[in-house]
Amino acid sequence: MASLEDLLQQAMRIHDLYDEMNLQERGRVWTQEEFMLGFVGDVGDLAKLVMAEAGAREMPGGRTALEHELADCLWSVLILAHRYDIDLEAAFRRTMAELEIAISARLLRDDKPL
Repeated sequence: MASLEDLLQQAMRIHDLYDEMNLQERGRVWTQEEFMLGFVGDVGDLAKLVMAEAGAREMPGGRTALEHELADCLWSVLILAHRYDIDLEAAFRRTMAELEIAISARLLRDDKPL
């Protein structure tokens, strides 16, 4: 699998193409807030596709659409991290370490007999 940096570089190429297209078609580029709103829309689409995958609703596209939407969501996260100058790899590692400690401590606490 590609490194996070490789994925970010590819995401930025698409970001730059969107900027070029939006400048040409609308005379402006998306703001950080608009990228976030686009991500929210993608998450909503992802939720519907996950429900369809579980058989809870009908959605066209099947697994291919689910893969596409997951990739769209990853793109949005990468772009938002870049636009807010977040080192996503460092933040991810730090957050996972914090969660591992917190969950492990809770599991140890919950394992004690009453």
